[in-house]
Amino acid sequence: MAFGSFNSGSNSAPMAEINVIPLVDIMLVLLVIFIITAPLLTHAVKIDLPKAESSANVLKVDNVQLAIDGAGTVFWNGEVLDKNQLAERMRATSAMPVHPEIHIHADRNARYETIAEVMSEAARNGLTKIGFVTDPNVDRAR
Repeated sequence: MAFGSFNSGSNSAPMAEINVIPLVDIMLVLLVIFIITAPLLTHAVKIDLPKAESSANVLKVDNVQLAIDGAGTVFWNGEVLDKNQLAERMRATSAMPVHPEIHIHADRNARYETIAEVMSEAARNGLTKIGFVTDPNVDRAR
């Protein structure tokens, strides 16, 4: 007797059809699970959050143009300063509520020692926003 038929013939060819009934059963079970859990995922706890409005507290931060020439002269926004005046200006600047940025324009022939002294004086007074300004149009072949 052949499997799945009532014929007593000896037709023993393999079965070429896919049995989709277990696949349909699994899909229906998954569909029921998703139908039950979908409303639970959209449920949110309703709370009454406080409303707050504020304006941005924007303080315009100025910058200090600090130039050092080849002779070691220090210029604070174009004004010549000696070491004592520079320290006094740095202390006054550090007392401001918002510390300005210090832009250092150093001459090509300026000594590193002078630049390091200016930077250490700024750091000593808490002025940490220091940047070096360079000229990109300078001929590099010199």
